[in-house]
Amino acid sequence: MHFVEFGSGTPILMIHGLCVDHRLLLGLDPVFAARGTWRRIYLDLPGMGRSVAGAGIRSSDAVAATLVDFVRENLGSQRFAILGNSFGGMLARHLVAEFGDQVLGLGLLCPVVVAEKSGRTLPPRKILRTDPQLLASLDPDDAAAYAELAVIQSRGNWERFRDGALPGLRAFDRRAVGRIAGNYPLAVEPEERVSSFGGPVVLIAGRQDHVVGFEDQLALSGRYGNCTVSVLEEAGHNAHLDQPGQTGALLDGWLADMEARQRPVTDRGY
Repeated sequence: MHFVEFGSGTPILMIHGLCVDHRLLLGLDPVFAARGTWRRIYLDLPGMGRSVAGAGIRSSDAVAATLVDFVRENLGSQRFAILGNSFGGMLARHLVAEFGDQVLGLGLLCPVVVAEKSGRTLPPRKILRTDPQLLASLDPDDAAAYAELAVIQSRGNWERFRDGALPGLRAFDRRAVGRIAGNYPLAVEPEERVSSFGGPVVLIAGRQDHVVGFEDQLALSGRYGNCTVSVLEEAGHNAHLDQPGQTGALLDGWLADMEARQRPVTDRGY
């Protein structure tokens, strides 16, 4: 798999969703860079970005297996953290089930919880603020892609979408993604494979997310003992593009929690 990385320290895998690529999460990098202790690894999943999907990539399970191989080959026995967005959130949960306590912490950003769309609990689609002039100024295909997910249409929001989401939407392998989407659920739900996970978990959802919802995410949080859950207002499926400040603050708190857990305990004899 193609990836880019920045910084040094504890590895953290950044796993994007379906039909986009690693650039969708790059806007969050200043949050991680500011702490100076994290090696950020941004992946392109098979068939997306610059990662080629061979004929064997025909399901989410195949993508998950590729991720497991990547971790074993590149991280070995190092402890690492994971941030997964949308489809990447489902895959991140799989990695927790696979690697257990080797995973320091789990970040879930608008994650897929119920793979079958017909089984999801979804709010009605709602656009809180429209900007017809903005949409009219864009290429029609770009405007349609943006309008499909934007909850609050604005120039700044469009620019975040343009830089983060649009490059991947233009580049993905439609045949490969079609094969994955045709076998989308994992064979076994990750939480059925592991009885507990002790690391810190942050789960961020959007109140107006009509793609994966927020109610299924709230239910999932009960499966993790140390989970911070936030449902962001005025945020859809790209919650980190809609509410970058709130998302960044939540992730910063999650990073601080993981860092504190890695510090040695000093016995001062008190």
